[in-house]
Amino acid sequence: MSTRTPTIVVGVDVGGTFTDLIAVDQASGAVSLAKVPTTPENQAFGVVAALDEAGLDPEALQAVVHGTTTTTNALLERKIARVGLITTRGFRDVLELGRRTRPKPYGLTGSFEPLIPRELRLEVPERMDAAGEVVTPLDEAAVRASALRLREAGCEALLIHFLHSYINPAHELRALQIAQEVWPNTYVTAGHRIVSEYREYERGTTASVNAAVQPILDRYIGRLVAELKGRGFARDLLMMQGNGGTVAASLVAGAAVNTVMSGPASGVMAAAFTGRACGQENLITYDMGGTSTDVGLIRDGVPQVSSELDLEYGIPIHVPMVDVHTIGAGGGSIAHIDSSGMLRVGPQSAGARPGPICYGRGGEQPTITDANLVLGRLNPDHLLSVDTKISLEHIRERITAEVGAKLGLDWASAAAAILRVANDRMAGAIRLVSLAKGYDPRDFALFAFGGAGPLHAAALARELAIPSVLVPARPGITNALGCVVADLRHDYVRTVNTPLPALDPGRVRAILQAQIEQGEATLRAEGVAVEGVTCLHFADMQFQGQSHMLTVPLPRIDVSISELRAAFEAAYWRRFGVELPEIGAVLVNLHTAVIGRRPAIDLVTLTRGEKARDLAGATAGRRQVWFEQGGWLDTPILTRERLPLDARFEGPAIIEQLDCTIVVEPGNRVSLDPLGNLVLEVV
Repeated sequence: MSTRTPTIVVGVDVGGTFTDLIAVDQASGAVSLAKVPTTPENQAFGVVAALDEAGLDPEALQAVVHGTTTTTNALLERKIARVGLITTRGFRDVLELGRRTRPKPYGLTGSFEPLIPRELRLEVPERMDAAGEVVTPLDEAAVRASALRLREAGCEALLIHFLHSYINPAHELRALQIAQEVWPNTYVTAGHRIVSEYREYERGTTASVNAAVQPILDRYIGRLVAELKGRGFARDLLMMQGNGGTVAASLVAGAAVNTVMSGPASGVMAAAFTGRACGQENLITYDMGGTSTDVGLIRDGVPQVSSELDLEYGIPIHVPMVDVHTIGAGGGSIAHIDSSGMLRVGPQSAGARPGPICYGRGGEQPTITDANLVLGRLNPDHLLSVDTKISLEHIRERITAEVGAKLGLDWASAAAAILRVANDRMAGAIRLVSLAKGYDPRDFALFAFGGAGPLHAAALARELAIPSVLVPARPGITNALGCVVADLRHDYVRTVNTPLPALDPGRVRAILQAQIEQGEATLRAEGVAVEGVTCLHFADMQFQGQSHMLTVPLPRIDVSISELRAAFEAAYWRRFGVELPEIGAVLVNLHTAVIGRRPAIDLVTLTRGEKARDLAGATAGRRQVWFEQGGWLDTPILTRERLPLDARFEGPAIIEQLDCTIVVEPGNRVSLDPLGNLVLEVV
């Protein structure tokens, strides 16, 4: 074993198509990059392949921070563990009844299958009331018998979810002890430990998600740790969580639900870090990868966090997560004509295998990437991970056959239509995280990243009147950068559900202080070095009689009742433009985020390389490129790594780099900021 002190921090993000890696040597500032195909059969293989591609010695790694789609994909594909439920007598169908909504708002079709089948949902005598008082004592013999019955039914994981356990968990804790005595593994979840909030449906569904993915994540982490240790890595493995923070791998499986949306969260954290560093703290994040597009919002340098994620119908996940909206529109999204004769793009994706036609892996259905390629926006000689080179003529023929011929268009018009439909879908997603929540896109910059984001960013900014686009130094691996810069983070939520006039300010302070202490204890248990601890506090509030809540930040733990009311009314006005002074406000939940700050990195290290003396020295050639405004134009092709730091020019232009291609539309003004971020002023 080497005796040198490890100095390299690695961030690895596993996407639907590619696994991205960035390694920063904190001693020398050296940066290593890698981009390899994702290995869906076992994501650990892709992680190890990325380490090999970057030429990294595992013994020299100080930490590996990993963003994963393991739990998200398991849920979306329903490749989950077999879970059994023990719940309060009379309430086993809560997970299925939900909120009396329907999978489809119109028509008589549509079905919903809960994560836990009805025959595996067992009831036992016990009951707490809403004040936490015992109504029916816990039948301990029934708990033991139910656990044994579910074990014999082949359940791998067990969930214990009792009514009102958020206010008094005594019965749930005792049932947990009994179940653990007879359960063959550690996959036993007590619902109140995942979410300590009222609303038994959302709390139960969130806990059932945790139970369903816990074995999946635990096995994956075990395989990855074994692979890394076998190569000499003996330091910290940290996992990205959906809240934008990291957690030690040794603790992550206990709250596996927190890793849902892990990948998208890492990109938002990188955007926030970059925005704060360059003085642009109001950003709309736009991450377009190979399979999907994720959009989020950062205000005053802080990513918006929500506890109301609906991954799909009937699966609300009520744990704090970075508020990201995802749609199935990525570079690999398939363009097709539906039964009504309409052009659709996505959500079906060609994925990593077979991928777009141009990858030469057997794909024959046109995708967004193929459309960009034939329109000259991508260089056919610079595509990553091409197995067999496919001629442009063949791709044009496939676009004509699958789209053009059915719409009466030639191949160029069909490809342009594919981009237009895709852009319209992505613009709609941005409206959902901005306009729909009371934010004007004109007050933000569009932070474009992902392997395909900078291809479409200028068009989206023009569509939404966003004044500028910020493209980071390494847009194709921004999610991996987010893993490197993310801090340790743990979130705690406690239900109060009390009208403000009846609220004791001392109770608010006591709850927030207890959450701080719990978070600091967890940070100590992780054993990961941090430079300091920061705590953020929030309140979920609503007007009496309403069902929806708004989250407002709290300036400190000894906040007064009048400050709570004023903060909520300001948030309500910003969201709805309405004042309701005659209606009382209710404090529903208190939320604390305890953040262990990890060492920062210098973004300038990502831009190192030989710069040209002028723009001509960075020009690699010219080619015909299609633009929505202007049609086919003779366009200069620039190499980003060679751009001089004082470069200023106007579009049209195509800027190429290792991990992505940037489209500069006619009239856009381009410059570089001191950190190497590309700034496009959209006109």
